[in-house]
Amino acid sequence: MIAIGTAGWSVPKGCAEAFPADGSHLERYARRLDVVEINTSFHRPHRVETYARWAGATPEHFRFAVKLPRTITHEQRLQHVEAPLRRVLSEVAGLGPKLGPLLLQTPPSLRFDPQVSAGFLRRFRDAHAGSIVCEPRHASWFAPQVDALLSELRIARVAADPAPVPGAGEPGGWPGLRYHRLHGSPKIYVSAYTTRILDALAGRLAAEAAQGCESWCIFDNTAAFAATGDALALRRRASSPDDRADRTRHRDAP
Repeated sequence: MIAIGTAGWSVPKGCAEAFPADGSHLERYARRLDVVEINTSFHRPHRVETYARWAGATPEHFRFAVKLPRTITHEQRLQHVEAPLRRVLSEVAGLGPKLGPLLLQTPPSLRFDPQVSAGFLRRFRDAHAGSIVCEPRHASWFAPQVDALLSELRIARVAADPAPVPGAGEPGGWPGLRYHRLHGSPKIYVSAYTTRILDALAGRLAAEAAQGCESWCIFDNTAAFAATGDALALRRRASSPDDRADRTRHRDAP
């Protein structure tokens, strides 16, 4: 599986012609791209009914990644977070089988602590049987023993661009899932990616899929609306003829 999408499902004017004209933004988005990353969950909770409504607006094959709340990662810093973790897990249950990976993004100042961090990761895995991806941004998370723990817990480490610390640009942890987050480079959250980078990325995703990995790529360079165009361009590069035929049927379905 190669899954390509953006952080959020806006349809910017510059890409509007690439999407169907009818329906909500989410409905239009989901007829051209297969996955989306929900980032608003980082800032505020959503009701289980809201998640269920979003799931109901998308095709059967569509999947949602969901970012964990900042309460867990940035405010409580992975400590004493049993209640907010239970809450978010109960909320995202509204997505049903359309729930994809849950994204844990830690702040740049948060060091890996063998007790606090490892303890949270183990509790998180015990509470959630589905896919988990982690985007750490402190160098201490990129040690071999941390990578081994992530692999043991079936938690994939994000490959981020730009890489905040050495090693962060490469995927790690559990090898059954690869999750690429592209924030825009050279200007973070703003810059679009060049054709050379997109070509290389398409080759990498294809290689990962050939190895049996579930391979996600999310564009987070949304500040100047570059993400949607980049995702569509990468989708064209990464699709096989059979994929394109399937996508046409999904797009044209009533």
